[in-house]
Amino acid sequence: MVVAASPSEPKLDLATAKILVVGEKASELDIVAQMLMGFGVSSIQRAPSSEEGVRAATRQRFDLALVESGTQAAGGYDFVEGVRRHDDPQYKYMPIILLCGHLRKSDFERARDCGASFLLTKPLSPQVLFDRIIWLARDKRRFVECSTYTGPDRRIKAYGPPAGMNGRRHDDLSGHVGEAKGENLSQDAVDDFFSPKKVAL
Repeated sequence: MVVAASPSEPKLDLATAKILVVGEKASELDIVAQMLMGFGVSSIQRAPSSEEGVRAATRQRFDLALVESGTQAAGGYDFVEGVRRHDDPQYKYMPIILLCGHLRKSDFERARDCGASFLLTKPLSPQVLFDRIIWLARDKRRFVECSTYTGPDRRIKAYGPPAGMNGRRHDDLSGHVGEAKGENLSQDAVDDFFSPKKVAL
């Protein structure tokens, strides 16, 4: 799977990508597979249950898994959790997109907490799926492992801890702002930063 070097050119070469699609409804697997083939993917393996998906994923390496959350009631979530708890790093860190239909709050929380790399709601459009695959190919989030969660850092953006709370990670910045050092800038000095200037080259 090759991504364009420039972020302004969202090009993705999926010709060599190996993708696993897990879901119990053949018609839904067909739709997802057709989208992937439209993106140039030639190596697609389908698994009709989470158990089949686990067996397939432990037999060979996949670049991405697309998993229906509703597989066998909760099998999609179980599949993701099983992958994240595995000892083999090639399997454990596999990017996973969880595909969900109607979501209640409890479903959303389960999807968020099971360790999926991304959550997409249906109906699914090819453009949205392709955009998310590009995003995942460039994803630099750390992998978090603790007693209650294993998976990519759920924070897409680092806003720091909520107001009035200490961070939970060793590299979270403190919310405390220290005393000013030196004189404050005058308004003229601030305005000067935003004024166009001629530069001699």
